[in-house]
Amino acid sequence: MLIKKPADIKASEITSESRYLNRRNFIRAGLAVATTGATAMAYRYFNPTPLPPVEVKEIANIELPQNFSTDEKPNTLEQITNYNNFYEFGTNKDEPARYARQLVTRPWTVEVGGMVQKPKTFDIEELLKFDQEERIYRFRCVEAWSMVIPWVGFPLRKLLDQVEPLGSAKYAAFETLYDKKIMLSSFSAGIDFPYVEGLRLDEALHPLTILATGIYGKELPKQDGAPIRLVVPWKYGFKNIKSIVKITLTDKEPPTTWNNAASDEYGFYSNVNPSVPHPRWSQAKERRIGELSLRDTLPFNGYGEQVAALYDGMDLKKYF
Repeated sequence: MLIKKPADIKASEITSESRYLNRRNFIRAGLAVATTGATAMAYRYFNPTPLPPVEVKEIANIELPQNFSTDEKPNTLEQITNYNNFYEFGTNKDEPARYARQLVTRPWTVEVGGMVQKPKTFDIEELLKFDQEERIYRFRCVEAWSMVIPWVGFPLRKLLDQVEPLGSAKYAAFETLYDKKIMLSSFSAGIDFPYVEGLRLDEALHPLTILATGIYGKELPKQDGAPIRLVVPWKYGFKNIKSIVKITLTDKEPPTTWNNAASDEYGFYSNVNPSVPHPRWSQAKERRIGELSLRDTLPFNGYGEQVAALYDGMDLKKYF
């Protein structure tokens, strides 16, 4: 067996420490998931953790914008709030409902800056004044499983208009809160924190892209990303960053958490595309939470008529 000495190894062949540790954490998380017993998974699926007692403000006078909402039956509040991905509070689907109750959502601010004319830090109460124009958007949300969720929110564009993006801005970068006192470490979760995401600016300005502040006419529960989160219904769920504290407009494609963790599995765009399989599973079918049978996954999650033009001329297998 040929063993190279350090002097014989080219610098280009050496994996950087940060990339090595990142991949190691990602593999550790994958192994943890893989070793979960099927019986336990089935039990959690049919017996979700009871919703922790939380006080949520009722939001009155909600109207449904027919142009942007599905007519599919929504999932129940119990399903939506007990089956979550929020790695800061646990890597199992039932853990955020139990552990996110530690999240403090007041006071809360969202800093919006970068390539804008009028950078500003918004207090959450100021953002909630958009309540007068808030609507329920009943969107399908897809990962390997799916739900129909009646989000209460407002278009992200409404917020970005307040800061006046520069003509040279091309992307919007998002960052979530990270509080190591109450959240998992990157080592334990298997991904880097704080969680970051990004959209192309035309995606961010699309009327289907919303900032959600509630579900079912109630303020957003903590496990679902309180007090404010992104919802982009034609993309896979991990793009919908929770508990946002910072939005930065830039002219460069921003890093995103899952693309950093495994760029061969999670692309920047992350549009729902059933014809492009994930390296480890097919994406042609999805399972709606609360149903046993599989259903066909729809291109762009069924919103192709509204958003496909954003990607005219792009190779969607290359830019996945």
